[in-house]
Amino acid sequence: MKKSKRLISLMLAAVMALALTACGGPKEPAPEGDDAAPENTCKELTVYTAFPESEVINYFNAFEKETGIKINYIRLSAGEMLTRVEVEKENPQATLMVGGSTDNYIAAAEKGLLEPYQSPELTNTPEKYLDPDGNWNPIYVGAISFACNTDWFEEKGYEYPTSWEDLLDPKYKGEIIMAHPATSGTAYTVLATLVQLMGDDQVWDYLSKLNPNMAQYTKSGSAAPNAVALGEAAIALTFSHDGLQPTAEGYPIALSFPEDGTGYEIGAAALIKGGKPEEQENAKRFIDWMCSAAGQDHYAETDSFRVPTNTTAKTAEGLVTLDKVSVIDYDAVWAASVKSDYTEQFEAKIASAPKE
Repeated sequence: MKKSKRLISLMLAAVMALALTACGGPKEPAPEGDDAAPENTCKELTVYTAFPESEVINYFNAFEKETGIKINYIRLSAGEMLTRVEVEKENPQATLMVGGSTDNYIAAAEKGLLEPYQSPELTNTPEKYLDPDGNWNPIYVGAISFACNTDWFEEKGYEYPTSWEDLLDPKYKGEIIMAHPATSGTAYTVLATLVQLMGDDQVWDYLSKLNPNMAQYTKSGSAAPNAVALGEAAIALTFSHDGLQPTAEGYPIALSFPEDGTGYEIGAAALIKGGKPEEQENAKRFIDWMCSAAGQDHYAETDSFRVPTNTTAKTAEGLVTLDKVSVIDYDAVWAASVKSDYTEQFEAKIASAPKE
């Protein structure tokens, strides 16, 4: 009996030892005085990301190779990511949000969902891209474009559209595709851009006229250019980087931009408030890496066609930078503040309305 009790005690001690060294286990208190704090033994990071699946794997694998930190991630559209973090507010299941436009991050900050953090790697990032409140970190930029299937346009003998008005031409009936603004940050940027260009009264009239030309409203922003790449539609309303990505695999896409003005996004990364304590340092380390030239060099190396925010990072051949496009003074703070109202109106007035 004594041997059995001793064996049980030894087994319990072993289990406790494993618990103390596990990624989620309690940490040793930091020594007092000048002694260094113990090294963080956690080598994992839990992430929600709006990056496309094929793209995000490259970044996360490169980060793991350089740091030894394994990233466990769930890929969501930007709108879904924000909704999920809000639903989990009292019990966060992830530590980091990565990718998607700042409209979502501004909204998240206003809802108390983010933990302020600014990377020291932002010294090479233009001030106009920075968050004045210090909640999120800019990691790329990109403008809204018309991604056109070159084969379709060549067959029809048409010129690429160069204005928002061009998209109303009946020849494009059922040939234009974009995501739904309620689930996609890309599509919401399109909607917010049009409101800022046309005004609240005219935008719904415009979108009603455009609706017959829409093939469908997809769930994810990156799904629209993929449909154009496969010949399922002729034009996708999408960010330039998402529009160009299929060209790396030989798909027939060319970009056009509305000369009457287009919106743009600043893509971001941020700590989720109340995220896993043992992963906090790993999350900050990832943000630092993603803001650095070393991290953003991967945009060019993996044909993602994203425009780096770090001015010392490499740029991909064929990259469309914002200085080459007629961008508006896009108000991301305003866009975030009215998102719920405008996405609800879009669903009621446009997406659910019968097509002519």
